[in-house]
Amino acid sequence: MSGAGKVHDAVTGGEHLLDRMVSNISHGRFERSLSGLTALSALVTGAEVYLEHYKASFGNKWMWSPVVLTPPLVVAGIGGVFSKRWAKTMLPITAAAYAANGLLGEYFHARGVARKPGGWRLYSYNLPMGPPISAPGLMAMVGGMGLLAAILRREK
Repeated sequence: MSGAGKVHDAVTGGEHLLDRMVSNISHGRFERSLSGLTALSALVTGAEVYLEHYKASFGNKWMWSPVVLTPPLVVAGIGGVFSKRWAKTMLPITAAAYAANGLLGEYFHARGVARKPGGWRLYSYNLPMGPPISAPGLMAMVGGMGLLAAILRREK
């Protein structure tokens, strides 16, 4: 087979793969892929949370909770890629805990801004200088991805 034939076959195969992926998504079959994306997102989010909370010297015991909840979600997300049972049991449990912890973090970060001198009255200073107000929302969204993955159908 000539080089041009191999390239044509690779492109055609890629188009078929792309068509299958689009078809799966349009029919609500995205469980495995979203489980994997949840695992990857939780890993990145957990690492970033650890570094930021480390810089803050883990001043509040609750700062450890996202660090502790990240590995189970990563494992459950990876498990959801390979096992339907994991995707329907462990993934929603760990994802719900992760999302709830993100919402709790929103409260703590808002409270942190309020505790700075001037509180919310000086929001133009305290928002950028205080705890990042939207950062815990990322955790909640990653948990939401895991919950969504659990209710979707598996790819064909």
